[in-house]
Amino acid sequence: MNFNYKVIDPAGREVSGQIDAVNNDTAVSSLQRRGFIVVSVAADNKKNVFQKSFSFFDKVPMKDVVIMSRQLSALFEAQVSALKAFTLMAENSENGMLRFALQTISQDIQGGISISAAMEKHPNAFSSFYVAMVRAGEESGKLTETFKYLADYLERQYELVSKTRNALIYPAFVVVTFVVVVVLMLTLVIPQLSSVLIDTGQQLPIYTQVVIDISNFFVKFWPLILVVAIGLGSYFWYLSSRESGKKILDGWKLSLPVFGNLYEKLYLSRIADNMNTMLSAGIPVLHALEITGAVVDNRVYEDILKATVEDVRAGKQISESFEKYKQIPAIMVQMVKVGEETGSLGQILTTLARFYKREVDNAVDTLIGLIEPIMIVGLGVGVGFLLTAILIPIYNIAGSL
Repeated sequence: MNFNYKVIDPAGREVSGQIDAVNNDTAVSSLQRRGFIVVSVAADNKKNVFQKSFSFFDKVPMKDVVIMSRQLSALFEAQVSALKAFTLMAENSENGMLRFALQTISQDIQGGISISAAMEKHPNAFSSFYVAMVRAGEESGKLTETFKYLADYLERQYELVSKTRNALIYPAFVVVTFVVVVVLMLTLVIPQLSSVLIDTGQQLPIYTQVVIDISNFFVKFWPLILVVAIGLGSYFWYLSSRESGKKILDGWKLSLPVFGNLYEKLYLSRIADNMNTMLSAGIPVLHALEITGAVVDNRVYEDILKATVEDVRAGKQISESFEKYKQIPAIMVQMVKVGEETGSLGQILTTLARFYKREVDNAVDTLIGLIEPIMIVGLGVGVGFLLTAILIPIYNIAGSL
């Protein structure tokens, strides 16, 4: 969290600013290590509406964290000390937020704090999963291997998420374009043409009359339509800002036709990959389940994993808990069960992660192959219908002259 401070610098000047730290004591220690005389330190609990609504932009992009993890792995493998490695990374980082985090981590390491504890202060850059992996690497003495695991894992996730996101951007763009074109035609073009048709006094086809009526509705009641649109937008914003609402939206996401199946495979791949990576680093199963639930980024699966943690604590197997939920496919339940019975859960999870990654890749490739012609045909048919409904009566008028 952020703390506002007032200090006296080595030159005797009073300086004020803000520092990110886990608690008040850590903030004071960090300032003192920099040679400041601390006057006051207080938690900054203020956050304006803009910051709350757009906190997403406070996150360090995954791509930057992937590159940093790969470089750290190389530096540790070259026997570079942790302090020197983080100092070098901070000097060469192009992302301002990540550079600040790395500088602070370097200072904290110099002050005797462990790498994982220093990283934990920067949740905008390092997730709980990342911190837990680093802590496991420190405890086992395999920090170099841990950063390799993290770099490989984050690359897989970045590739998977990027490919899925890019596949969804195109249809979203086409749908928005279609809606904008139709609205402009109904409010600007068709009213001008319909007035000409009505003035002729001829009998209009039923489909032409329907289009004209819809156009008149848009022209006369656009304030009402705008209010409804704003209301719907505000409702979804309200849902996305509440925990219960996020769960509803995540449930809707999984129930979408075509896209729901894609999202399900994406989350299952993430669960299997998370679990495998953490178990490979020596993290206990219960802790791995807890952290996977926290970073899976879907409330439905998060609740399933939380319930699984309680079941495992009560003596049940993971597979026994998973089979209660329709969101977990039978093939995953059976493979996890085999892994538990044979003591090879990590290998099974590796296989599952690869399987679902291929499934996501295939689903995305199929979607990309089908969505473009479908969208183009749909857009052409929609706009063509509107033009035909107006142009055919005009041609009839021209032919009767």
